[in-house]
Amino acid sequence: MEHREIAIEVKNVCINYRIMKNVTVRHNLFQRHSREETFEAVKNVSFTVEKGGILGVIGRNGSGKSTLLRAIAGVFSPNSGSIDLKGHTVSLMALGVGFKENLTGRENISLSGMLLGFRENQIRDKMHDIIDFAEIGEFIDRPVRTYSSGMHSKLAFAVTAMLETDIMLVDEVLSVGDERFKKKSLGKMKELITDKNRTVIIVSHNIDTLKSLCDKVMWIHDGELKEMGEPGEVLERYVNFMNR
Repeated sequence: MEHREIAIEVKNVCINYRIMKNVTVRHNLFQRHSREETFEAVKNVSFTVEKGGILGVIGRNGSGKSTLLRAIAGVFSPNSGSIDLKGHTVSLMALGVGFKENLTGRENISLSGMLLGFRENQIRDKMHDIIDFAEIGEFIDRPVRTYSSGMHSKLAFAVTAMLETDIMLVDEVLSVGDERFKKKSLGKMKELITDKNRTVIIVSHNIDTLKSLCDKVMWIHDGELKEMGEPGEVLERYVNFMNR
């Protein structure tokens, strides 16, 4: 059996959040240390994704899916364990990530490109394609804080879709904008992930999307890896579990 190159290796990753206890101002004044609780968002998760693989991630809200994806993207570091991308470039396609609210859309394209490791001339070469795909008109030269959520997601999608990286991480933004743009974005996504050299992780609640696009599905439940395997089988057990 042929062994394919590993593009993503996640080993024993744990991610914790600190939660401040809701205490009164008076209490804070007279206590040296405010009380904290720790929430375990991701608990000792390990898995690998082969180069060119398309992994779907499913789980109910609050299960740790997006937290894990952001750690793989390098938005923050896990408390313990390791994430090895084997030297590959990575981009995260998610709402509310990476844009500076006071910069214009055009300026954010340049900033996002540099953060992804692209050179200025490479970003310039792709600028027209990104703006054209995003379809937000004159808003491209207005601050992102003036954007609707639809415009924000269209631009986020366009940046990640046009500035192609080795690894793409997609968090629930496969369907953005109106019906025509949704169709266009899904078509572009299919085009991107059919590249056998590109590795993709898609977090979604859409069973049909995961079934049609992915070659493996991982089910995360309460921060733990519950199951990983053939999409049809894992998704069927997930649906049965959720309908109990």
